[in-house]
Amino acid sequence: MKVDKDLIYRLFNSLIVLSVILFVIYSCNPGEAEIDSTNIKSERNVKDTVAIPKKVEKEPALVVTYHIDSMQTKAKVDSFKNKYSPEQQHLIFALNRVDARRLNKGDVLIVPDTLTGDLIDYSPFPRNLEILDSIPQTVLISQRVQGIALYEHSKLVRWGPVSSGKRSTPTPNGLHYGNFKARKKISTINPDWLMPYYFNFMNFEGVGVHEYSMPGFPASHACVRLRKEDAMYVYDWAEQWKLSDDANTILQNGTPFMVFGKYDFEKPVPWLNLAKDHEDNLLTSVEKDTLQAYVKAYFEDERNFAKPEAENELLLPPVNELETIE
Repeated sequence: MKVDKDLIYRLFNSLIVLSVILFVIYSCNPGEAEIDSTNIKSERNVKDTVAIPKKVEKEPALVVTYHIDSMQTKAKVDSFKNKYSPEQQHLIFALNRVDARRLNKGDVLIVPDTLTGDLIDYSPFPRNLEILDSIPQTVLISQRVQGIALYEHSKLVRWGPVSSGKRSTPTPNGLHYGNFKARKKISTINPDWLMPYYFNFMNFEGVGVHEYSMPGFPASHACVRLRKEDAMYVYDWAEQWKLSDDANTILQNGTPFMVFGKYDFEKPVPWLNLAKDHEDNLLTSVEKDTLQAYVKAYFEDERNFAKPEAENELLLPPVNELETIE
């Protein structure tokens, strides 16, 4: 049989071309298949896996312990001043409710074992006080531990030391309100007494908070003494009353000032107790009950809530029953 060489040659070439095509197909398809498989696997992983949120661990609350430092000698006073920086001394003096210039031989100070530089870490008032949650601003003044705290709703924003009324002229406890303020006010008791950053909260009695020297115990004539930085803060932060056009009627109360507790003049200053119990100066259950009663009274007073101007006019009492404002 005669074989066509040309045909054989063409068949041979066709086989070679076919082999090349098969080789290319074989080498490409597995890769595509592998990619598809990877994609499918990845998609399955996304669908089948539930993302577990990472647990955010809260930093443990700082527990501050204290010790007593006695300034027995002049050398001890000098050692104290060399041991602590001016910022640390400022914090320590605040905790002892005393001005730096008053430090003398024989004084006894409470000193934190940990000095963070932030006074709020040493607050006798809670960081969050839920009973104040519905009140925009509240000033708390504790006579027992000689401290002032400023709250915005339930959050503590600032606290500091005070010197309230001495035994013969105590600061009246109760729910009071911020009335008026004066950058500088002359005392009605003694014209030589200048009271910077004065903010009145008892109008007829002339009682308010203001900057004045801090002796380390209650020493005022019923007012509440503050350090300069705290007096300035309250002066700018608290709200004054709103009066009628003739200034004879209170239309809206200012920021509530809640004064509570009783200072024990027969015992050593209460902050020294922190050396034995770091929680000793915290609010007691009785004090919390007192504050709860103040909060209740706050919500029962309509003058704590803004009213339309027209409504205010309708609610004005008869002229002969107007409250006279000093």
